Formats: sequence, structure tokens, C-alpha cells
Amino acid sequence: MTLLAVIGAEALLFLYAWLGSAILASYLAARKGFSEKLGLASGMLLPVLSVVAWLAWPARPDSRWKLRGPVGSKGKTVAQARAERDAGGS
Repeated sequence: MTLLAVIGAEALLFLYAWLGSAILASYLAARKGFSEKLGLASGMLLPVLSVVAWLAWPARPDSRWKLRGPVGSKGKTVAQARAERDAGGS
């Protein structure tokens, strides 16, 4: 009975790591201007690899990653950057 309890604790830790990787991949994808669903799907299929891949993947030009940085909330919003780009282009 003790063996099953130990396996259950390890499985729970692996589950938390798997879910954490999926959440982080989803956050990175959304921050870089892609769909959160795409990040979540990649995080659930390839947990650790997808986080590394999203860190290496280039961000879109008007994404929050480019405008505000990886974690920051200062700077322009995406809407403000698009408005400036459209006003300058016409």
C-alpha cells in the first residue's frame, strides 16, 4: 500500500510540472502575438520543449513582447502602436 502512495505523490508532482509547462507556453505564445490555444496545445503535447521553443520563437512586430517586454506592463499598448503605425503609413 505504501508503494502506491509514493507513486501517487510522484505522479502528482509530474502532473503539476506538466500543467505548469502548459500554462507557461500559453502565456509565452499570447505575449508573442500568437493564439493562447496554440501555446496551450504545444505545452500539453511537448511540455518542456514547447517552453524552450516559445522562448526562441520570434515575436510578431506589434506583440506585447515587442512593445512591453517579456513580463512588463509599461509602455504602449498594442492598440496604440497599431494606431501610430496606421497614422504614419497614411
